[in-house]
Amino acid sequence: MSTFIGVVIGIVIAALISGLIIYVVGKLGLGLEVDSFGSAVIAGIVIAIITGVIVWLLGLVGISLGGSSLLSAIISLITAAIVLLISDKLLSGLRVAGFLGALIAAAAIGVGHWLVAWAINLIL
Repeated sequence: MSTFIGVVIGIVIAALISGLIIYVVGKLGLGLEVDSFGSAVIAGIVIAIITGVIVWLLGLVGISLGGSSLLSAIISLITAAIVLLISDKLLSGLRVAGFLGALIAAAAIGVGHWLVAWAINLIL
């Protein structure tokens, strides 16, 4: 039971961090806009679900987004931009400024996640 609670707490923390990053990126005008922090958290959850489905589907056909090559990074960035465009259609509180805006926002969100992970590793 405690493992389940740990997983739930991890998901909540990840959603809040993703929401904060999406909210900040939205306020910086880097290709997307969000109406509120709540909309950003919901966007983070929806983006995580859509990304999970896409990664799963790609895995079924033998394509992996993992790895450290430049090609993997480009594929991951394009996938993240497509996920943002899909999320834009599903959420009323999120607006993406076309594919170029989605690419810029996806890169900014990726950098934000990297910075948070880096800071957490410094603390631990």
